[in-house]
Amino acid sequence: MTSRLILWALRARGGLSAVVMACNLGGLAVITTELFLSGFLSRLGPHWMSTFVYVSIYPAIGALVGIVLAVRDRGHYFGWLDQRRPPTDREAKRLLQLPLSITLRALAIWLPGVVVAAAIFSHATEERSFPVVLSMFTLGGLESAALTFLIVDRLIRPTIPVVAEVLDETAHWSNTVLARVLVTFAVAGAVPLFMLITVLADPTTDTQDRIRTGIYMAIVGLSAGVVATAALARAVATPMHTLREALDRIARGDLDARVTINSTSEIGRLEHSVNELAANLSERERMRTVFGRHVGTEVAERALSGTTTDLSGDMRVVTALFVDVTGSVAMATELAPHDFVAKLNRLLSTVVAATEDNHGLVNKFEGDAALCIFGAPIALADNATPALLAARRIRDEVAVLGELDVGIGIARGLVFAGDVGTDTRLEFTVIGDAVNEAARLTTEAKLVPRRILASQAVIDAASDSERTNWTHFDTLQLRGRKEPTPCWTDVPSPTHRNGSAPRADRAAAAPPEPAADRAADR
Repeated sequence: MTSRLILWALRARGGLSAVVMACNLGGLAVITTELFLSGFLSRLGPHWMSTFVYVSIYPAIGALVGIVLAVRDRGHYFGWLDQRRPPTDREAKRLLQLPLSITLRALAIWLPGVVVAAAIFSHATEERSFPVVLSMFTLGGLESAALTFLIVDRLIRPTIPVVAEVLDETAHWSNTVLARVLVTFAVAGAVPLFMLITVLADPTTDTQDRIRTGIYMAIVGLSAGVVATAALARAVATPMHTLREALDRIARGDLDARVTINSTSEIGRLEHSVNELAANLSERERMRTVFGRHVGTEVAERALSGTTTDLSGDMRVVTALFVDVTGSVAMATELAPHDFVAKLNRLLSTVVAATEDNHGLVNKFEGDAALCIFGAPIALADNATPALLAARRIRDEVAVLGELDVGIGIARGLVFAGDVGTDTRLEFTVIGDAVNEAARLTTEAKLVPRRILASQAVIDAASDSERTNWTHFDTLQLRGRKEPTPCWTDVPSPTHRNGSAPRADRAAAAPPEPAADRAADR
C-alpha cells in the first residue's frame, strides 16, 4: 500500500504538493489539538471566532504559496521522469537535494506564521501567554518540517536506481544515516516531549487539562515513534540484508552479483562499493583468464600473486617437449593463410590440452612449433612420465586428424626457469641444454616412423609402467653436440603392430624446420 502511494505521488502532477500539505496540516492539527486539550482555546473569550479568522489568514496564504511552489517543484525536480528519459547530471544532483530544499522552505513559511499566530492568540487572552503559544507553534512547525523531510526522502527513493546510473555518487550530506536518526528522534521523542514540557510549564493550565494534554502528547509521541522507527529500521535493515546476500554470492565466486542502489545515505555508497568490488573482481578474473591464455595458467597465477617484482628464477631439473610441424613451409605456400592458421590452431589446441592435462606448461608458441615444460614453474615429483604421456597423446590425436605431420622431441636436464627481460617487460622462460636438446631431437623425430624421440635421461627418470612403452631407437649425433645421444621412441600399440600409428609410415625424408633450429640455438 505504501509503495503504491509513493508511486502515485511521484507520477501525479499534484502528488508532491499533496505530500507537503499533508505534513504541514499534520503539524497544524497537533498544535490545535494540544491547544484545545490544554484549555487554551477556552480562554479566548466570546470573540474566539474572529480570533481564529485572523490567525487563519497567514496559514491560508502560506498553504497557497506552498501548493504553488510544490507544483512548480514537481516539474523542476521530476520533469525528466514525465518525459520518460534519464536525468542529466545536473538534474540528478538537484534531485538528491530535494528533501533538504523542501524542508527548509517549509520552515521558512512556518516561522512568520508562528510569530503572527502567537501574537494574535496571546493578545486575545488575559494572561498574555505569548512565550507559551510561541513555543507551541514553533515546536509544531519543527515537527511538521521533520516529518516533511522523512516523507520526501522516502518519496524519492524509487528514483535513486536511475540516478545511480547517471552519478557515481548518490550520497548527500543531508541524507546520511545520522541525519535520519536525529530527525526520527525529533519526530518521535524530542518535539512531543518539549511540547509537553511547554504545557506543564504554563501556570494558567489547570491540573485536569495538563493530564489530558500529557496523555495526548504521549500517544502522539508513541505513535510517531513506532511509525518513524519502523521506517528507519526498515530503511537500514533491508538494504543491509541485500548487501549481505550479494557479498555471500561474491564470496562463493558469483562475480555477476549486483545490488540495486536505493539509498542516498552511506548505505547507497556501500551498495555502490559492493558493485564496484564485484566489477573489479570480475575484471581481474577476466584479465587472469586472458593472461592465462597468453602465458599459461601457472605463469599467470605466479605473476598476479605479486611475488615477481624483480627478475628472478630457479635452477630446476625439467623435462622439455618440443613439437614442430613437418613441411610447414611448403604448406604455407600452398594454402591460403587463414586455412593454414586454422590447421595450426587445431594442432595447438591438441598440444595445449595434452600438456595441461598432464600438469605441464605450454611456454611458447613459435610459429608452427610449441615448447612445453614439465616441472616449472610448478614443481612435479615426476616430470618425465607426464611429458612422455603428453607426447604420445599429441602424436596420436594429430595423426587421427590427418591434417598435419609433426615431430616431437623430449629431453630432460637442469635449466634456468624464471623471468627474463626488463622492469617494464618480463617473460617467463626456460633456458638450458635440455631445451636445445629437445629441439634437435624434434628435427630428427620428423625422420622417425613413430615421429617421437626422447633422450636417455627422460626414459631413466620415467616410471616403470611408462618405460615399458618405449624402446631404444638409435644413438644419434645431434647437430651442435659433442657426444652422441641415445634416442628412444615409443612402441606401437597392439592395433598398430605392423609398424606405426596412422600416417606415421609416410616417407620420412623431410628437411629441418626453421622453428626447431631457432629453439635449438637457445
